[in-house]
Amino acid sequence: MIAQTWPVGFRCLLLLALVGSARSEGVQTCEEVRKLFQWRLLGAVRGLPDSPRAGPDLQVCISKKPTCCTRKMEERYQIAAHQDMQQFLQTSSSALKFLISRNAAAFQETLETLIKQAENYTSILFCNTYRNMALEAAASVQEFFTDVGLYLFGADVNPEEFVNRFFDSLFPLVYNHLINPGVTDSSLEYSECIRMARRDVSPFGNIPKRVMGQMGRSLLPSRTFLQALNLGIEVINTTDYLHFSKECSRALLKMQYCPHCQGLTLSKPCMGYCLNVMRGCLAHMAELNPHWHAYIRSLEELSDAMHGTYDVEHVLLNFHLLVNDAVIQAHLNGQKLLEQVNKICGRPIRTPTQSPRCSFDQSKEKHGMKTTTRNSEETLANRRKEFINSLRLYRSFYGGLADQLCANELAAADGLPCWNGEDIVKSYTQRVVGNGIKAQSGNPEVKVKGTDPVINQIIDKLKHVIQLLQGRSPKPDKWELLQLGSGGGMVEQVSGDCDDEDGCGGSGSGEVKRTLKITNWMPDDMNFSDVKQIHQTDTGSTLDTTGAGCAAATESMTFTLIGVVMLLPGIW
Repeated sequence: MIAQTWPVGFRCLLLLALVGSARSEGVQTCEEVRKLFQWRLLGAVRGLPDSPRAGPDLQVCISKKPTCCTRKMEERYQIAAHQDMQQFLQTSSSALKFLISRNAAAFQETLETLIKQAENYTSILFCNTYRNMALEAAASVQEFFTDVGLYLFGADVNPEEFVNRFFDSLFPLVYNHLINPGVTDSSLEYSECIRMARRDVSPFGNIPKRVMGQMGRSLLPSRTFLQALNLGIEVINTTDYLHFSKECSRALLKMQYCPHCQGLTLSKPCMGYCLNVMRGCLAHMAELNPHWHAYIRSLEELSDAMHGTYDVEHVLLNFHLLVNDAVIQAHLNGQKLLEQVNKICGRPIRTPTQSPRCSFDQSKEKHGMKTTTRNSEETLANRRKEFINSLRLYRSFYGGLADQLCANELAAADGLPCWNGEDIVKSYTQRVVGNGIKAQSGNPEVKVKGTDPVINQIIDKLKHVIQLLQGRSPKPDKWELLQLGSGGGMVEQVSGDCDDEDGCGGSGSGEVKRTLKITNWMPDDMNFSDVKQIHQTDTGSTLDTTGAGCAAATESMTFTLIGVVMLLPGIW
């Protein structure tokens, strides 16, 4: 029984001692105030009161009792209160800011890796299968994936244009090497005519259109997702350094440092008093809360929808399969295309320049392109999911910020003596208001007037990015993709479901297999002895090769052979 009642009695004695010592400290000496002022504000102690005296010139820390403050001290305290507030805001948002900025950087780095992987897949396809055109195709392949990266990371390029540009440049190579091969190449003028004729003769069937659809459906959501993350960082950076009104600054000074003027250097504000001050100061910031909540929800909806042909990882790593299908289709229709090109461009005038061939580096042969099945936990989709799960914890961050600061940083614990703006008391007796601008009309500590233009600007940006996020989220029935680029507009109605034409349909197990059979129609220029079978699954792509090491014969082209997609472990 004694063990149970002793802590309660001890607490009561401690409370009385704190109240008594705090009160007497303010009456007897200003020594502690002088020391703390010098340590906290790095100000000179000369001219500071040694003992309490009248302070008729004080503007905020007004008291009927003698004071340890001067007007200059009050001004320095005002600066310190503002700095403290900014430090509290930055500390409170640091985990959220780190979460978003870390994942934005990791997401971008992973996309860069995927782009390079997809470029290598395509380059090796040409080197292993279409050797004579590999070096000539290298520049077009590199340009295509450069444009993919530029678009994903926000540049003003048009997917429709760079997809068309790639297939335009591919057609002359296919024509010269597969459809109408010869020991020498056609002239540059004739190749240009073939390039310009591509859209009229459609040598690749509907494959360019399918690529446009897949690129549009996958690149645009990823681009928007990344832009939205960058906006989230911008919102946090802005609110970390928000300008406070004069009324708020005075209230912060009164709450934080006016107790020092009475010698109460160890006091903390009452919880209710702290809430009124902080909710008043952060009233405009609290208006962000519903928009911030909608922002996180929209990010989650878009992330959930980015699968199948909406998944940039799936689309990029299987681009080379569509390129191969396009080349095969053009060769199958070779005779018809030969007649069409001869009609448009005439017969070729050959020049005595032979195309360089892609040679093999035997030292790299054993490091051929073999992709292992990627762990499902390593996919972009799973990393996005982990990120969203963490971000969801911050949905009400701005609505509860004032309460968080008081509970974690500023206010006295329940039951302890506390500062109410005038003196040390047992509890705060004024009405405690809620969060948001409307609730501040009855705030006894801070008068909130008008709106904050900076907060209004942030709200407008959040509304805009929410519209973008919701507009890029595929719906079960139809999704309208409106993409405006430097070259004009593209409006495409596409199905939200993934069908066989998109290359993601398959068996009930979720695996998709494409088997390329070797027939007797292959020309000498094609070498399928190295590439026997192309498999594509929902977790990765595999090219089974026997002579997979591929290197350029000239310095103008170097292939980097990557076997496994390099994702970023431990970051998402």
